[in-house]
Amino acid sequence: MMEPKILVVDDEKRIVDLVRLYLEKEGFRVDEAFDGQTALKKIEENDYNLIILDLMLPEVDGWTICRNVRKNSDVPIIMLTARGEEFDKILGFELGADDYIVKPFSPRELVARVKALLRRLSPKEDKDVLDFPGLYIDPSSRLVKVDEREVTLTPKEFDLLYFLAKNKDKVFTREKLLEEVWGYDFYGSLRTVDTHIKQLREKLGRSKAASYIVTVWGVGYKFEVVK
Repeated sequence: MMEPKILVVDDEKRIVDLVRLYLEKEGFRVDEAFDGQTALKKIEENDYNLIILDLMLPEVDGWTICRNVRKNSDVPIIMLTARGEEFDKILGFELGADDYIVKPFSPRELVARVKALLRRLSPKEDKDVLDFPGLYIDPSSRLVKVDEREVTLTPKEFDLLYFLAKNKDKVFTREKLLEEVWGYDFYGSLRTVDTHIKQLREKLGRSKAASYIVTVWGVGYKFEVVK
């Protein structure tokens, strides 16, 4: 099987070269872009398994690229940027990023996060399909249907929904959800979970399925099938 292909977008060549070195050492195929316009063109013309994206780019910024990609694709996006304020992170997740790493960064940690994200996208067996009134979740195709209508989720939104649904009626703290869904020690704000829950509820719309994600005040969240 061909190794995953990753697009690295950054206007600093030394950053791109460093990321390429570590990714290729692990067997990944790497493509590169040094400005936003080139990145958009390459994304349009190629199928990537994952995108590593800087925010401060010439011509077209990373926010715009992320927003445009999410109109048509659920390809995983890791934002790699010097902008480390909580506001920037929350905005990144709201635009559809699956992870957010602040420079300066550890290349080994970046590779670990790439592997964790791609591993969670690997197909599951059919027996793991979850079917509730008005909500269907198939991990083998990462398909979600609400009232027979297909809903497009980002990889992390899907992982969060699937984890909660397969552990129906169990209450999870934000810390536990970060540990279980993100799959590694996450150094960002606990608001990351709140942001993804908000996005999930918006995408599920006014359906019955949206009511399945329940806030347990002072604790966290659970998935409860409301009769």
